[in-house]
Amino acid sequence: MNCSVAGALEIVGEWWTFLVLRDAFLGVRRFEDFQRRLGIARNVLTARLQTLVSHGILERRRYQERPERYEYRLTDKGLELHPILVSLMEWGDKWAGVGEAPPMELIHKGCGERSKPRMVCDQCGEPVHARDVQPITGPGWNDDEELAPHVSRPEVSAGA
Repeated sequence: MNCSVAGALEIVGEWWTFLVLRDAFLGVRRFEDFQRRLGIARNVLTARLQTLVSHGILERRRYQERPERYEYRLTDKGLELHPILVSLMEWGDKWAGVGEAPPMELIHKGCGERSKPRMVCDQCGEPVHARDVQPITGPGWNDDEELAPHVSRPEVSAGA
């Protein structure tokens, strides 16, 4: 399927994967710590870590020679998942019924204040919400695929 969302979900769309990533963002690095904190079966954790390493989201670094032991660190590719994780956390705070108050808050290190990061337009800096954007087909669009009812192909001028 020629879809960026489907491609991303193929890699990170499994429930345990995002919990592993959540803990990696919280500073968890070692297999035993992931396993203890998550209560995940060792074989499932092994599979999730291998997937994240094979896709370059985590890197495996040896921290002990004998016996050989490794830790898992977020790569630049992995760090770019942060906005998605924060968005899931905020959505869960509001809609998943996890409690009266959020179980975790974010402090912006730059100013020391509680922060709720927001998506903004990279051109004008204005906040961007779902109804503020118009999807159009991009250069990688497959002409054989059906467009969503609200998505239209951009007009191409005769001089282009």
